[in-house]
Amino acid sequence: MKKLVTVLVIIALLLTVFLLLGPFYIVPEGEQAVVTRFGRIIGSETEAGLKLRMPLIDSVTRYPSTLLSWDGDAQRIPTKENQFIWVDATARWRIVDPALFYMTVQTVEGGRARLNDVLDSTIRTVISENYLNEAVRSTNRINSLEYSEEINNEVENEEDAETLRSLTNTRAQQEEIKIGRDGLSDMMLRDAAPLTLNYGIELEDVIIRQIRYSDDLTGSVYSRMIKERSQIAEAYRSYGRGQLLSWQGRAENDKRTILSEAYAESERIKGEADAEAARIYSEAYSADPEFFRLWTTLESYRKTLPSIQKLLTTDSAYFSYLSSPHKDVQYAE
Repeated sequence: MKKLVTVLVIIALLLTVFLLLGPFYIVPEGEQAVVTRFGRIIGSETEAGLKLRMPLIDSVTRYPSTLLSWDGDAQRIPTKENQFIWVDATARWRIVDPALFYMTVQTVEGGRARLNDVLDSTIRTVISENYLNEAVRSTNRINSLEYSEEINNEVENEEDAETLRSLTNTRAQQEEIKIGRDGLSDMMLRDAAPLTLNYGIELEDVIIRQIRYSDDLTGSVYSRMIKERSQIAEAYRSYGRGQLLSWQGRAENDKRTILSEAYAESERIKGEADAEAARIYSEAYSADPEFFRLWTTLESYRKTLPSIQKLLTTDSAYFSYLSSPHKDVQYAE
């Protein structure tokens, strides 16, 4: 009995020591592990749970099993037509073979460094083998878009508004693309994926995040934008000149109309005045015809004699009232 108790105690002590040495380890959800013994890989665990190892001998290295991100530095790369652009790309990746990953790169940071080498080279190769428009656009939809200025209260009527819209209407005409930015991203993934598998890494995708023009290319882009806006500005100026001529024409027509109406009105007034004067003259003549003749003759003398530059005889009939007095004329006192 004593021997049995002693054996059980020894077994309990050994079991306690064994447990204290940590023979178990946990692989959490979202992680995986590589077990090494004296630096040699003896196994890997990709499923979460409680796992067993040899205490003091086996080492456990954990890696994430979830998707990881890679963000490269922007690169200045020449396109196929030798136009330099800045390309900023990103990628998602995961560790699919932890044992191979441990043997080749060991750490997650080491994996990102290896991705830098693979993806930077792949991105540079793909961009340099394709034209600029393939990297800038993903579709040809821009060629079907039309742009026209927003016309609000700038014109007098809808007809002028439609005319101005037609003048400012522009259609972007760009070269047709065959691959596009999304296609270039797929090409990068296709070329880089086989290389990363050699390190136990699987690429989920590669995405061109941003394309920026270099300084020498930015100037030409701005020049094209300025040209397009200048065309719209010239359309506005052309419309303005047309409106100016139209308003000047209307003003001139209004001027002629006003002058014509004023002339007609003045002629009407003068006609009425002449008629009234003739009526007064007629009444005056009817009241005393001889005095009326005398009065009109004297008025004629007053107007014509100062301008006569020659000698005239009083025997003329024109001076009859001066040379031969009429006895039958009676002057009112």
